[in-house]
Amino acid sequence: MKVIKKILLVLLVILVVIQFIRPNKNISSGPYVNSIDKHYTVPGDVQTVLKRSCYDCHSNNTYYPWYNNIQPVGWLLARDVNEGKEDLNFDEFNSYSLSQKQHKLKDLTEEVKEGEMPMSIYTVIHRDAVLSAAEKERLISWADSLKSRLN
Repeated sequence: MKVIKKILLVLLVILVVIQFIRPNKNISSGPYVNSIDKHYTVPGDVQTVLKRSCYDCHSNNTYYPWYNNIQPVGWLLARDVNEGKEDLNFDEFNSYSLSQKQHKLKDLTEEVKEGEMPMSIYTVIHRDAVLSAAEKERLISWADSLKSRLN
């Protein structure tokens, strides 16, 4: 019994200590000169969907919920945001080469079609980020149209 108590005490101390190790937050102030909407037409309905369902992980600003302050949850969120920004950052879209832009738009359409984006782990908590069939179709249509105009 003493061994279990010691293990639990050590785990508690570790849990408390890791609360002080915080990842950097994805919060910056604009304007973003390379933002997709500064260089390409993004219709209002598409922009609304992007901001609601994509921008937390694919822009230079993330809205952080309260549970972000609990570690290791904050670390996991930071990892997801960093990976999302590496894959596609709408605030840096115009800094990509032409082939990168086309590839990123192709990936966007494929992942939305396959239901991979937004990620299910995100939509479990952020129910408003779930895309309706009409929103998916509109987003795919816009991305395909933009990709063809880039050619």
